[in-house]
Amino acid sequence: MRQSLGKTKMKILIVEDDARVAEALSAYLRQAGFTTDRAGNGAAGIEAVGPDTEVVILDLGLPDMDGLDVCKRIRGISSVPIIIATARSNVESRIKGLHAGADDFVVKPYDVRELIARIEAVTRRARTTAPSPGESSNVEIGGTYIDFANRLVLANGIPVDLTPKEFDILAVLARYPGVVTPRDRIIREVWGTDWSGFSRSLEVHVASIRRKLDRPTLIATVRGVGYRLIAG
Repeated sequence: MRQSLGKTKMKILIVEDDARVAEALSAYLRQAGFTTDRAGNGAAGIEAVGPDTEVVILDLGLPDMDGLDVCKRIRGISSVPIIIATARSNVESRIKGLHAGADDFVVKPYDVRELIARIEAVTRRARTTAPSPGESSNVEIGGTYIDFANRLVLANGIPVDLTPKEFDILAVLARYPGVVTPRDRIIREVWGTDWSGFSRSLEVHVASIRRKLDRPTLIATVRGVGYRLIAG
């Protein structure tokens, strides 16, 4: 079992109505070196998200509200990585979960070792937008200012409310302005996978970024390849 992130006593919130499932998962994660908290329904899960919550493991079949709504509510108040864990295995459920703001998706029953690997992946991705040593912590292109360290975007000096995924996509493109970034590279850096099923989700996020920035030409689509950030 890998414990590279568990050693940091990362706090994980488990939103799961089945007490036996939640306790078994909590015991395994604690054994791996994590700390855990548990909420038995959606309302309690939303309430339990705090500044010390580092990952949320969210079941979709909750007694008081649909897990997708819970995901949207959490995403509205926090950029904490969210992993959906559910028996819903169809692709449509995955896409809805990602659009609701989830960072990853595991299907029950799953190997807890896989879940730990996904926890490591989403937390690692949450840190990828921080500038590397010697790298500029911000960039300005086409009237859009991007502050990587503070995850802040300004358009003509006005803050733009991007979701965590939208910021991550823009940040990847902003690190290589004027250069075409392939779709698979964006998906790999933002979602941490090579699964092509995220391609449609990427298109939706890019369209949302263009709309929010009110700069339809800032992100150019290079058909069959990927996207390019341009000043025009």
